[in-house]
Amino acid sequence: MSDKARLIVGITGASGIAYGVRLLQLLRQTPVETHLVVSRAGEIAMAHEGPIKVSEVRALSDRWYKFDDVAAPISSGSFRTQGMIIAPCSVRTMSEIATGVTSSLLSRAADVVLKERRRLTLLVREAPLHTGHLRTMTTLSELGAIIYPPVPALYTKPADIEEMIDQTIGRVLDLYDIDLGLVSRWKDS
Repeated sequence: MSDKARLIVGITGASGIAYGVRLLQLLRQTPVETHLVVSRAGEIAMAHEGPIKVSEVRALSDRWYKFDDVAAPISSGSFRTQGMIIAPCSVRTMSEIATGVTSSLLSRAADVVLKERRRLTLLVREAPLHTGHLRTMTTLSELGAIIYPPVPALYTKPADIEEMIDQTIGRVLDLYDIDLGLVSRWKDS
């Protein structure tokens, strides 16, 4: 493996672009090398949820790839990573990954992470969920993915949206043994 740990970050067109942006911002404080791919719908959602531009998000990563660049290093199992986090993850992307239909670099990279038995975490943003969504999530869980809807932990009494996002991203990073001191942890009384 390279001297640096690597993590793939995907951003799709689901609402909640702030989760992916904050993930990249926080990972800059670590020795983890980030490899970013943003779906076309993710770029559109970014424009709607703003104020950050696609170029600014790309600049937060160590390396970024075009959505259709299926020959990128992250499309190969021989390119070793700690895994991948898709934040936010649309139902469409989730469904592509579950079926093995890799029509883009984003879904191909996620498929590779699963086949190599690396950690794949999906911050699925959709509500309410119908039975098809739930079955797809079950399939992904059986394949080894972690389904992590970004549900706020209100027991932490967050002061603002940024604190809620940090708590969620901090818990996601816990899954990769990355602790930035963001998580308000449950304590014994």
